[in-house]
Amino acid sequence: MPKLKTNKAAAKRFKITGSGKVMRQKAYKSHILTKKTADRKRQLGQPAVVDRTNLKTVKKLLGK
Repeated sequence: MPKLKTNKAAAKRFKITGSGKVMRQKAYKSHILTKKTADRKRQLGQPAVVDRTNLKTVKKLLGK
């Protein structure tokens, strides 16, 4: 079976931790920030774990 190519768009968006979790950035932090509270904007800056329903797809895109 041939090697899987890494999807470069996915590689820029997801990182795999040492324990095997897949991390992503949260959405809604790029514009229209004046109406969002400082606490909400701070939370949006933190990385999040990819949900288990999407994990298989993301790992396949990353070639794992």
